[in-house]
Amino acid sequence: MSDLDLIRRIRDGNVNCYEELVNKYQQMIFRVCIGFVHQKDDADDLSQDIFIKVFLALPKFNGKAGFSTWLYRIAINACLNFKRKNCKAIFLVHYGELEEISVQTDRLFNEQDAGADQLLIEKENAEYVHQAIRGLPEKQRVAFVLCKYEDLSQKEIAEIMKLSIGAVEQLLQRAKANLQKQLLVYYKTNYRQI
Repeated sequence: MSDLDLIRRIRDGNVNCYEELVNKYQQMIFRVCIGFVHQKDDADDLSQDIFIKVFLALPKFNGKAGFSTWLYRIAINACLNFKRKNCKAIFLVHYGELEEISVQTDRLFNEQDAGADQLLIEKENAEYVHQAIRGLPEKQRVAFVLCKYEDLSQKEIAEIMKLSIGAVEQLLQRAKANLQKQLLVYYKTNYRQI
């Protein structure tokens, strides 16, 4: 059944069809959320909030854009709003996590396990990449997340962001250049050959 058929049935009162719509797009929305918040619990909560917003907004869906495009827009706006509202709270949570990581690091180094050292380095590298993505300007971050986490074409991203394909291409090039600069500094600082 097509998205439009499902939406018609939902509007006609068949709320059970909404479950089918959620199942179809649940993974997509989760990937968008994780691309912005980088925490599974936050992404799960945000995904649920997005589907509630979508359900409440379905009467306003006019069908001019595809349903998935409309859904992406709602998801991106919700993610950006979440990031703005929770920036300070997220910092405090991460600070607490850093303290916990510090305790775990001490324990790992005391055990002198080379495998544990490698895991710690990989976790630190991944966190730095996530931090670099979070540090991108908003439009660059949105384009990058849609491209790399959702594997969308530049045309699809342009439609979602209401930009030209050329503008999306520029955003992606700038995002990649900014990430390369940040990661190069990190690499030189942490892995410089002595």
